[in-house]
Amino acid sequence: MIKMKGLTHFTIPVTDLKRSKEFYIDTIGFDFVRENKHMVFCKNQDDYFVLTHSKNKVDPNPGDENDIHTAFYVDPDEYDRAKDYLAGKGVKIILDEERHGDATFTGRSLYFLDPDRNVIELHDSDKD
Repeated sequence: MIKMKGLTHFTIPVTDLKRSKEFYIDTIGFDFVRENKHMVFCKNQDDYFVLTHSKNKVDPNPGDENDIHTAFYVDPDEYDRAKDYLAGKGVKIILDEERHGDATFTGRSLYFLDPDRNVIELHDSDKD
């Protein structure tokens, strides 16, 4: 067994780095760290992710399904504000749901698509 200490970063594949950088940093509001010719490094508080150029078409979910996605926590007030903000920016929201009971992650979840059809989830947990 390997004892991990945490997550260093994760990667989101994209076909157009400039367009994706504008979406994730200018539209969504993640922090820009640095970039090179095939990657844009982004940050959300203490968590890092990398937008990485893919030569292949990116379309992880058929239709408006959302099983393959990346999720970020938000506060309740920010969830409500983000929903209106995204709609105002023309970002397609594919699902707005609330889970309770024995679900692993309970609370409200808002799913939307990035320009490459990667699904992003904003999660307002009902647990402290």
